[in-house]
Amino acid sequence: MESPADPGPIDNSVLNDQDNHVSSAVWDGQERGVLRCHEHTSLLDQWKLTPKQIELVEKAGFRYLRMIPAINFDSALIAALVERWRRETNTFHLPVGEMAITLEDVALLLGLAIDGEPVIGVTNSTPSLLCEKLLGRVPEDLTGGMVKLTWLKEFFSQCPKDASSEEIVHRTRAYLLYLVGSTIFSTTTGNKVPVMYLSLFEDFDKAGEFAWGAAALAFLYRALGNASLKTQSTISGSLTLLQCWSYYRLNVGRPRLNQEPNQGCFPLVLWWKGKQSGSRMRCGIVSYRKALDSLKPSDVEWLPYKDIDRTEIPEDIQNSLTLRSSKTMLICFEKAERHLPDRCLRQFGMLQGIPKDVQRWERKSRAYDHGVDILGKMQSELDEWSMRRLHIVEGDDDDVEEGEYMQWYQKITRKFVGRLTSVETEFKGKVEALNEIANMLDGFSEDGMDSRDRNLLDEVKDIVHKYLIDEVEDSQKKIGTKSTKKRKRKDVAMLDLKMQ
Repeated sequence: MESPADPGPIDNSVLNDQDNHVSSAVWDGQERGVLRCHEHTSLLDQWKLTPKQIELVEKAGFRYLRMIPAINFDSALIAALVERWRRETNTFHLPVGEMAITLEDVALLLGLAIDGEPVIGVTNSTPSLLCEKLLGRVPEDLTGGMVKLTWLKEFFSQCPKDASSEEIVHRTRAYLLYLVGSTIFSTTTGNKVPVMYLSLFEDFDKAGEFAWGAAALAFLYRALGNASLKTQSTISGSLTLLQCWSYYRLNVGRPRLNQEPNQGCFPLVLWWKGKQSGSRMRCGIVSYRKALDSLKPSDVEWLPYKDIDRTEIPEDIQNSLTLRSSKTMLICFEKAERHLPDRCLRQFGMLQGIPKDVQRWERKSRAYDHGVDILGKMQSELDEWSMRRLHIVEGDDDDVEEGEYMQWYQKITRKFVGRLTSVETEFKGKVEALNEIANMLDGFSEDGMDSRDRNLLDEVKDIVHKYLIDEVEDSQKKIGTKSTKKRKRKDVAMLDLKMQ
């Protein structure tokens, strides 16, 4: 039977990787603290683009992404959100049900295309040849097929007024590589971007046909999944998207606005940027964790975009929103992640029923290697993306009972992350209970007992004694304090005396 303090899942048919999840470590008292956040946007505004460069950047599909200024990350909030992310379902598991960052969020918050060709490519060129061809210059350090962002900025951020057409193109490609490498495809290396993305900017018109938003979401899903493992200490991907998604959706850690957001502010992350954000006292990860653990339906904005003036949304973005609830595969080179809107239907104004089981698939995780035919390795994922319009989830409200969904959800989810009591408090309670049992055993009179009863009593005492030793040693590992070691010696000695 489930313990009142057991966070679940009771049924692990959905969350089958709980032992590796960070919430298991937190439950055992092993705090990892905040995650190191890698999104390198602070120097983007130092790139000085000419009107011709801006024209090429917009043609490539990044008209709005380049407008987004650097954000101050709330690392504690991000870490608390990651503790709720489950890579088995690509959703946040919250007390109110599952929620996710969806294609709709990417389109409206970042202004990136969620429809188009998958962001994937094949190149038979080595990274150095690719840089020579498309940038006109090769960095000295290309370790692992990655180029330093600082190198790109040093050699390409200032375009001379008398630059040739070829040089303008080279510098614009360098900017685009820097842009995606510091935002939507930021890595945990801290200051590098894979050269493989450069091949996508050879032709600016073709670049504008890619579904950059779907790729950004695939990359973020993978980053969240990796960061949710207890062994990880960093997170990458578009943290601007993650943090602003939380601001729109959850009344946890949301900053105050100096004034009401202006209509016509697009992309929508600009509502939370720069001078519009009021000052606030930031919380620690434990406070955010408790807030998420106690989240109520009234703390959730299921439809945060419903009152936005749709005429202010660019036509191409507006038209693509038909795909916002497509149950499909998201692709970013070797990364393929499922978009599962059927698990968060309330975000699309539908009632939430029990979703179907998550279809198992092998996550592609091999590192990019020049000359590898990625297209040939991911045909099934590409086929799924090509059929995205055939799998738009519309819901069936006539047969939906949300009460049944919540009953099911309570069984398959991790209901909370933080302990109701600390590991040390729980340890004290167990030791006190064991001591009470020991006292009760001491109270039994052996008068009139036959040898069999005496042996049974001695056996029970031995079991209690062993359990206490095991409990103290286990708690010592979890708490790891000198006081615990002293307590271990004291408690074991006390029980030894009782058993004698």
